[in-house]
Amino acid sequence: MRRQAVSSSTIASIGYDRDQHVLEIEFASGSVYRYRMVAPSVHRELMASSSHGRFFNTRIRDHYPAEQVS
Repeated sequence: MRRQAVSSSTIASIGYDRDQHVLEIEFASGSVYRYRMVAPSVHRELMASSSHGRFFNTRIRDHYPAEQVS
C-alpha cells in the first residue's frame, strides 16, 4: 500500500485502501499498523486534520481492529 508522508511528530506516513477500507499508518518510531473497517470519510478527516496525532488518538486508536505489520 502506498503511504503519503505527513507533517506530524508521531506519524510519519498514512495510506488507505478504499476497496478494503484499510488504513495503514507508519509511526515516527518506524512501526506500521493497519486499521480495518475505516470509512473513507474518516481517512479524509484524518488527512485534513491540523493534528494527525491528536485525530489518531481520539478517533482511530482503540476504535478499529488493528494489526502491526512491521
